[in-house]
Amino acid sequence: MQCPGCGHPEDRVVDSRTSRGGRATRRRRECLGCGERFTTYEQIEEEPLLVQKRGGGTETYDRAKLLASIRVACAKRPVSNADIETLVDGVEERLAATDLREVHSRELGELVMERLRGLDQVAYVRFASVYRNFQDTTEFMEEVTELVRRATYNAAGQVELFTSGGE
Repeated sequence: MQCPGCGHPEDRVVDSRTSRGGRATRRRRECLGCGERFTTYEQIEEEPLLVQKRGGGTETYDRAKLLASIRVACAKRPVSNADIETLVDGVEERLAATDLREVHSRELGELVMERLRGLDQVAYVRFASVYRNFQDTTEFMEEVTELVRRATYNAAGQVELFTSGGE
């Protein structure tokens, strides 16, 4: 593996662990030339998942694009990058379990919203407003009202949300 810092062709593996639900191996490496540490991922090359868009077009699933859209919804919220990565891992695991080679963007969005609803209410509403393309405040309020309707409170008075099919 070539060092991204100095280009030296040799390194040593410092740490290895499974990642992305066991579908990848994450390796921390250290360059033998300059000592810089970097991370690589090793995964099985799979047939790419295709996403059928609302307009009828199809594009290859892009994990980075999904992560970016969720990060926008979670901006300035108490949601860590690890939480977001775990959320996307869960979505990908669910899709991998179906053995489908093509998924509609609507299904992908619903899977994300299902998980965001339990993670952070504000991030959920932000994501839903873009994903469902709210046209006015009435649609926004309907989503918030539904979120509040589904909420329950635990013994400490904290809000707990139902996730998929919790009612």
